[in-house]
Amino acid sequence: MDWKRDVRSLKGIGPKRASELHRLGIDTIQDLLSYYPRAYEDRSRVKAIASLVPDETAVIRGVVRRVQEKSPRRGLSILMAYIDDGTGMISVSWFNQRYLSGKIKAGVKVFISGKVGYAFGGHGQLAMKRVTAFEVLDEQEGTESLCGIFPIYSVAGSLSQTFFHKIFRQIFAEDFSAEETLPPKICAKYKLMGRTDAVRAIHFPENLAHLKHARDSLAFEELYLIQCGLFLIRKHTHEEKKGIRHLPDHKLIRTLLSLLPFALTEDQATAWKEIKRDMERPIPMRRLVQGDVGSGKTVIAMLALVKTVENGLQGALMAPTEILAEQHYESFCRILEPLGIRITLLTGRWGKTKRQTIYETIAAHDVDIVIGTHALIQDGVSFASLGLVVTDEQHRFGIAQRAKLAEKGKKIPDALIMTATPIPRTMTLTIYGDLDVSTIWHLPPGRKPIRTFLRPMSRRPLIYQYVRKQIESGRQAYVVCPLVEHSDGMDLMAAEEIYEELRANIMRGISCGLVHGRMNAAKKERVMQAFYKGEIQLLVATTVIEIGVNVPNASVMVIEHAERFGLSQLHQLRGRIGRGSYDSCCILVSEMQTESARERLHIMVETTDGFKLAEADLRLRGPGQFFGSLQHGIPDLKVANVLQDMDILLKARKAAMETVHSHEGLDAVLPILMQRYQAHFLHILHS
Repeated sequence: MDWKRDVRSLKGIGPKRASELHRLGIDTIQDLLSYYPRAYEDRSRVKAIASLVPDETAVIRGVVRRVQEKSPRRGLSILMAYIDDGTGMISVSWFNQRYLSGKIKAGVKVFISGKVGYAFGGHGQLAMKRVTAFEVLDEQEGTESLCGIFPIYSVAGSLSQTFFHKIFRQIFAEDFSAEETLPPKICAKYKLMGRTDAVRAIHFPENLAHLKHARDSLAFEELYLIQCGLFLIRKHTHEEKKGIRHLPDHKLIRTLLSLLPFALTEDQATAWKEIKRDMERPIPMRRLVQGDVGSGKTVIAMLALVKTVENGLQGALMAPTEILAEQHYESFCRILEPLGIRITLLTGRWGKTKRQTIYETIAAHDVDIVIGTHALIQDGVSFASLGLVVTDEQHRFGIAQRAKLAEKGKKIPDALIMTATPIPRTMTLTIYGDLDVSTIWHLPPGRKPIRTFLRPMSRRPLIYQYVRKQIESGRQAYVVCPLVEHSDGMDLMAAEEIYEELRANIMRGISCGLVHGRMNAAKKERVMQAFYKGEIQLLVATTVIEIGVNVPNASVMVIEHAERFGLSQLHQLRGRIGRGSYDSCCILVSEMQTESARERLHIMVETTDGFKLAEADLRLRGPGQFFGSLQHGIPDLKVANVLQDMDILLKARKAAMETVHSHEGLDAVLPILMQRYQAHFLHILHS
């Protein structure tokens, strides 16, 4: 079988379905075979409704007899279906999922899995309290397809479960064989299933043991190839690129350390020691400094930049937003210009003439440190002698962007990457396998903790009365919303709606501002600058403020519909306050309709430790969402789960290291990397 064949060559796929598949990233048979099930159900163990007991997790099969829709209050909708399997009837409820009303109708057959409990006010009647999965079955679907280990795919449009089951049966009925991607020695050593058998079994497992073997084999392959790519980056850096060897610290660094109004914490001192060691080696430094919001990463970056300046070289700091770049510029100028260090700011806002002037000063080495945004990697920028590149808020930049900035120098500069998004230790090897990692675990002493409260929607009037009192006492406040504008499909209050509501009512007379992602960059910057200067007292925003300016006077944050955000995102948002000397508080507003939301938000109340929150976020959301939000440039994981597959990851990492350091193994894996992950590791694979 030709894996590169268009999916339209398969029976049952016409233009409409081909278009729907394309929207899922499926154009070829290979794409289709890599569209793995999102879950499995052991439907051989379907329980009769009459035999269900409270607190058990069960799978039921039946017919929808009746459907009810309720909206008991604003922001809450309930869809309730009554399922009959001939032995009894049970109610199933979905909260704020109105789109399901088009699927769940009287007369349709369904499979539902979830946790059984007592119905609210049902006088002992049972209900499915937490639905983990459900499927609406086509009329023509026979009972034979419902037995055994049942794969469940993410579906859309006319692409039903039945469609995927039929199309995969068609593929596997042909002379199906998959190209092996792992060296035979590795397959034998780690007892891996061949790719042909693994791909077939992942879609149609014979039993749970068969499924586990196939899944583990494909997860190993996935992690192995990514680790090979990351090891190649390290190998390329360490063996093929000549770096800059910085001299040990002299007067300028010692002067800077003496001028700081505080001593470095133990964690900061350790990170600085590791950075100095790297910079004084002849190979390019590639180091990540991760630390919680407010842990003091910026001062470490400043020390590293001064070290490169003391060695007669230039430094560059790239920030994700103009306002953050400007804030870095102001703080660096205040501390470093008295030491004779020349600093300039480069952003996309500058006009052509001003940009050209800055380009010329950079090229002539008339400036020591350049602070800017993505404008630093534009074609016109060329450094006379670039020694160090610092990227702030790493997850907003990708591997390729880091590489592009590094290419601005005549020699390979050192690279220091900073992130305030704590990474669970289980994920560091996967995401940052091409980097050495320094961690600042603890906040500097004296920083006031942010108190966090969880309140229902009914308390909103009291919440905003409190916010107004804080503003009247001289403070500033944020209000964060999950949406820009109201959506008919979602019962959520949006930023524009809340902005108009607040300034027309309880915040009348208070200077209010609105900022969101649909505004053009210049307008966003103007609003944020006004808030920074204190001209705006209350800022209503979406998550665009997640990475933003530090406003020490902002001491209150209200997060509407807090259940719509992940833990790490909530933590990043909360980190916008508590930057000054004032007591600060964050108020999470939510109805918490699901058990997951309750658990997530209670964790936010209990701790402000970003590393603990990251571990919990990974556990609750799963690696798919968590992983994809952290680093641009790393391939998405389709099979592997780094939370559950740490053992597989370590084995795959060991195998990848052996491969990359052997010519035979490297020759075998390079073509596969080129085919599979060309877009991610292109700058290495083609160099």
